[in-house]
Amino acid sequence: MNTPAHLIVGAAAFARPGDRRVTGLALLGALLPDLSLYVLAGAALFLFGMPPGHVFGTLYFSTTWQTVFAIDNSFVIWGALFAVGLWKKSAGLMALAGAALLHLLLDFPLHHDDGRPHFWPLTNWVYESPISYWDSQHHARWVAPIEAALVTVLAVGMLRRFSTWPMRILVVVLLAAEIWVVRQWLWFF
Repeated sequence: MNTPAHLIVGAAAFARPGDRRVTGLALLGALLPDLSLYVLAGAALFLFGMPPGHVFGTLYFSTTWQTVFAIDNSFVIWGALFAVGLWKKSAGLMALAGAALLHLLLDFPLHHDDGRPHFWPLTNWVYESPISYWDSQHHARWVAPIEAALVTVLAVGMLRRFSTWPMRILVVVLLAAEIWVVRQWLWFF
């Protein structure tokens, strides 16, 4: 799924109206599994001026980058953090780890040849799904509109749940970003 979709889904599941801390941690947890990609690719593209083909065709699949992705996309690590949150009765930690786990659960079946080792450190195995959220050669023309529809329904629900304008604006911005990204994936890939 696209990152804006993950943010909306994570917030829809774990954010709490009236509790900015838990809501912020839910959003952060939904973002963290993708954040390393943005940092690594952003640095390679914009700081070091590397061509996109090299960044996403070579560096993305390098041992170093895959190791970073293994850590922040690990069901084992996020599951352990969620268990600690349950044990400590920490709504914030459960929101953070729960949103990250939800992110991974939604990503797992939607990556064809660009998946992550979700069960690290137990194994480096990567599931190669027959379905992709972005690659039209692997059904993205069906997946992307379903993703956009699901996220739209969740965003409308969040607009009803949250009465504060900052949260409502954030939801609308994330929904607009999701629709724009889905359009880009379908148009270019």
